[in-house]
Amino acid sequence: MDFANQHLLFLTGRLAEPGLRRVLATLQPCPFTWEVRDLGMQVAGLMTAEMVGRRLATVDLAPFDRVIVPGRCRGDLDQLGARLGCPVLRGPDEMKDLPAFFGSRRAQVDLSRHDTLIFAEIVDAPQSDVATIVARAERYRRDGADVIDIGCLPETPFPHLEEAVQALKAIGCRVSVDSLAVDDLRRGARAGADYLLSLHEDTLWLAEEVDATPVLIPSRHGDLPSLLRAAGRMQSLGKPFLADAILDPIHFGFTESLVRFRDLRAALPEARLMMGVGNLTELTDADTAGINALLFGIISELRINAVLATEVSAHCASAVREADAARRMMFAARAEGALPRDFSPLLLSLRARRPFPDTVDEIADMAARVKDANFRVQVSKAGIHAYNRDGMRTAKDPWAFWPQLGLEDDASHAFYMGVELARAHHAWLLGKRYEQDEDLDWGAALPPTNDDLLRQKAEGLTLTHQLREAKENKPKENKPEENKPEGNEPQGNKP
Repeated sequence: MDFANQHLLFLTGRLAEPGLRRVLATLQPCPFTWEVRDLGMQVAGLMTAEMVGRRLATVDLAPFDRVIVPGRCRGDLDQLGARLGCPVLRGPDEMKDLPAFFGSRRAQVDLSRHDTLIFAEIVDAPQSDVATIVARAERYRRDGADVIDIGCLPETPFPHLEEAVQALKAIGCRVSVDSLAVDDLRRGARAGADYLLSLHEDTLWLAEEVDATPVLIPSRHGDLPSLLRAAGRMQSLGKPFLADAILDPIHFGFTESLVRFRDLRAALPEARLMMGVGNLTELTDADTAGINALLFGIISELRINAVLATEVSAHCASAVREADAARRMMFAARAEGALPRDFSPLLLSLRARRPFPDTVDEIADMAARVKDANFRVQVSKAGIHAYNRDGMRTAKDPWAFWPQLGLEDDASHAFYMGVELARAHHAWLLGKRYEQDEDLDWGAALPPTNDDLLRQKAEGLTLTHQLREAKENKPKENKPEENKPEGNEPQGNKP
């Protein structure tokens, strides 16, 4: 998005206003002019479109090209912009990220593109009923899989193979059948499978009998010439195929297998290739996000068209989501001719590249301007900071805060602070971003939360408990309004 020569209005709260002005002042040279307006609330992160509409209703916005609100501002901003007569845009969640937001071409990077299919294997399909197979397939599709691979087991009966293929096709899945037994592959193809894993020189005749696209492998392990001969046969028939040189585990031919893939691509520059990544993710005791990042970098460089991913070991439980994130990030980096940095945070599960946006002095400055009893929690390199109108407390151990909080007679508030300080402690130990009232971001390691910014966030349990207690204990002569939270700010989890 081009902001050159535009005049922007930044909306914020009282606590963040000085910091926002300082950050904007660092944008030199700045392609736009700007003004900052305190919207009359303390916490900018609790801003909503409804609130902005009310408080800007009488403001002349004609001098401005855009209004910029905090990234967590909830509500329909398109509708708000139409009402105000000026476009409204969400900025980044953290004001310290504004320089990157405005200065990087990648701030609005398109991660919808990729050129690698993900085959997600259900490895124990013969031992699972059809309903279980369908449920697993639906989860894999949500995580990014394009093809559901039905894995057959050696010398294991699979009487419901045809039923499983047809059930997956009925819900719109592309299906592959994975077996070294020709009979399994034939049955799967006749039931409607789209792909067959795997055929080689000696079984290639099956590809001439069925419509399914075969994945070709060497006749013997590491025998690249046999794979090339099989590929040549398919090319002579004018039939589609994928070729897989087989990735080997570390210390069992891993490096040599990478060389094989390079040689396969050189020999077949236009062919569609597949790589099964499970021999590395499943057979290495390391977090799979980094492994997938590296493998998909290789896959992107070699223009490999498909991968086979598995989630057998418990530590591979997010392998399909990670593969989906990795293929999109690497495609974007390759398209821009750039390093794969600042495109996506989804593979940074344990740590953030910029974990602590605020210094101790900046947090202390904000703490000095707080006038209420509610605790704010922030994290810096120095540790965890909790502050309210009574001052700022700093510690590296969340237990150290308890004697300083004065919450012995406020169970719900104490429970809330326990949860927040534990989150903050984990963020500080690992070097992750922390934002009060928000779960830590674990990237592709967990399913997306699908937080809908068009809706107001529900009140936290501690607040609803306090409101219920107040209602039950209020004197009968009190008016209902007397027990409602003060102010016009939306009430979230903060007590």
